[in-house]
Amino acid sequence: MSMTANNNGSLRYSPISGEQLDSFSRAYPQGNFQQSLNMARHVTNTGRIADYMGVWRGEELVGATEIVYTRSRFGLEGSVWLGPLCDSDDSDVLRTMTDAIRDSARRHKAIKVTAWPCTVYCKRDSEGKPVADADDVLVKNYKALGWQHAGFTRGYGSVINRWVYVKDLTGIADEKALLKSYDKRTQWSVKRASSMGVHVREIGEDELNVFSEIERQTANRRNFAARDEQYFHQFKHAFGNDVHYLLAEIHIAEYVADMEHKREALQAKVANLQAKYDEHPTTKTERQLGEEQRNLAAAEKRLAEAAEFAKDGDVLPAAASMFVDHPQERVYLFSGSIEKYKPFYASALIQHVAMTQCLELGITRYNFYGISGVFDNPDDEGRGVLEFKQGFNGYVEELPGEFTLNVNPFMCAVSRLAHKLLNR
Repeated sequence: MSMTANNNGSLRYSPISGEQLDSFSRAYPQGNFQQSLNMARHVTNTGRIADYMGVWRGEELVGATEIVYTRSRFGLEGSVWLGPLCDSDDSDVLRTMTDAIRDSARRHKAIKVTAWPCTVYCKRDSEGKPVADADDVLVKNYKALGWQHAGFTRGYGSVINRWVYVKDLTGIADEKALLKSYDKRTQWSVKRASSMGVHVREIGEDELNVFSEIERQTANRRNFAARDEQYFHQFKHAFGNDVHYLLAEIHIAEYVADMEHKREALQAKVANLQAKYDEHPTTKTERQLGEEQRNLAAAEKRLAEAAEFAKDGDVLPAAASMFVDHPQERVYLFSGSIEKYKPFYASALIQHVAMTQCLELGITRYNFYGISGVFDNPDDEGRGVLEFKQGFNGYVEELPGEFTLNVNPFMCAVSRLAHKLLNR
C-alpha cells in the first residue's frame, strides 16, 4: 500500500516492517525506546497489536511510527508513544504521516489514535525557566490536521510524561568530572553512600524478585500502583541487554569497620583536645572540643544503628532502579528504596553509577524521565522527585503533550459520553 500525499508527488506513505521502524528510530535524533522493536515485543506479549507506518520522500524514509492497538469497551484504540518520529514543523510531512496513521487505524477498525509527540515543545533550565522559544508551529500543524490537543497540562497522570528532566553528558570526560558536575549536596550524598559500605551492581532476571519487592514497598509508601514481578520479567524478555536493573546494597561489615575507624580517630582527637584544654583552657579550644565531642556522639549513634541494621543481614538491599538504553539516551524508568535505609543515600549512588556507565558506553543523554512540571509550589506532590533530580544539574524538556485523532467520530462520541456518565 502506498499513497501520494502532496502535489509534487515526492511524499508517500506505506506500511513498513518492525525492523525498518527500529532502524529508523535508532538513527533518528528523537528516536526512543517507546518507538522500537523491543517495545513492540513487549506489548504484543501482553495481547496488544503493533503496526508500523513510514513516510517516504522518493526512496528515503523521512518519518516512521509504531502504533500500538489496545482493545477498549467500544473498539480498538491506537497509541503512538513518544511519536510519530517525523519533522512536526514540516506540515507536508506531518500531513502524510497523519494520513498514514489514519489508514492504519481504519485497517484495524480502531475508533481513534492518541499520540504523544517526542519533539520538544519548550526547552527550560533546571528551575523551569524557558531558555528557547516554544514550538507553537508544531501544535498549530497538528491541530490543522484534525488532531485534538489535550492542552498544556502539569502534574502526573498522563500515559506519557509531558515534562522530563534531562542531563547532557556531552564533554564530561570521566567519573570525577561527572561527580563535579552535580550540586554540592548531591556530590556529598554520592560520596557519603560510597563511604558507608553501599555498592551498586546489576542484577539478573533471577533476582528480579528483590527489585519487585523494593518497588512494591515504595508504591505502598507513596500511594501509587506498583508493577508486579511478572511485568519486569516480560520487560527483560522483550528488551534483553537494553534493560538494566541496578541494585544498591549496604555491606554492613564494611560500614561498621569504617565507622569504628572514624570513632577511634574522633576519640583520639577528643582526648588530645581535652588534654590541651586542661593544660591551657581557651575559648577556641573549648569550641573545637565541643564540636568533636558532638561528632563522636554522632559516630557512636551511627554504630548503634548499624548494630540494629545488622540484625537484618550482612548485605542489605537498600534501593533499586530500572534503566532502558537506546542509542540516543539512557532512560531512568522505575525505582524504589527502603525507607529505613534512607540515611545511606543509596538512590543517589545508583544514579551516579548509571551515568558513569553512560560515559563508558558513549551515551551522551541521560533522561531522568518524568517530573510534574510544577516549579513554584513547595507542597506539590512531585517536589521531592524534582529536587532529587535537580541535584544532578540537568535541564527540563516540556513536551507538547497528548493529541487525539478521531477515526470513527460516532464511536468516539459514544465513548466520551460513557466516560462522562461513569465519572459523574
